[in-house]
Amino acid sequence: MVSVVSAKSKLESESQSESDNYLVGMCLKGHTHIFSQLYERHQQKVRSTLYQLCGGDGLDDLVQDVFIRAWKGLAKFRQTAQFSTWLYRITWNVACDRRRNYAKDRSRHVEVEDLTQVADLNLAGADKTSELSKIHYRDLVQRGLLNLSLEHRSVLVMHDLEELSQKEIAEIIDIPIGTVKSRLFHARAALRKFLESQGVEI
Repeated sequence: MVSVVSAKSKLESESQSESDNYLVGMCLKGHTHIFSQLYERHQQKVRSTLYQLCGGDGLDDLVQDVFIRAWKGLAKFRQTAQFSTWLYRITWNVACDRRRNYAKDRSRHVEVEDLTQVADLNLAGADKTSELSKIHYRDLVQRGLLNLSLEHRSVLVMHDLEELSQKEIAEIIDIPIGTVKSRLFHARAALRKFLESQGVEI
């Protein structure tokens, strides 16, 4: 049963990728209005990732920046790759640019916004049996994420919240998969240590 479900998910993923590449091809042939379909298909994921990495301030402008860069760089997209992975890389670059500019103005004061999916983080043992405990746990995770660098936080967000594979993350950030594993390990360890210091049993 599991293998059937996995096979179905794989087929759906491949279908999605082929469909994306078909739309890209149509855009490159002059059907520019079709880009709006790519926007509608991916804008929520882009928005969610930017929200988790950069917070809510100026979020609409950041999302717009991602898709403007994607549109301008569409001719450089290699259609042997997945469009979603390429788009995540642009999203990562926009987040990096934002954080660099932000650091110049506010000397590393970063506000972490509410992460609506944070209760799904792979941190076994946290008490999630009631809404109150979930809210408390989420608040503690937000505070813990403040202590992580953008590099470590991004890997944690992409892998544990966005459910991207380590291979995909390596392609997006352009680092070896071993580095992804290392950053994920250290990010989880740092977050786990913080939670334990706040009385959460892991």
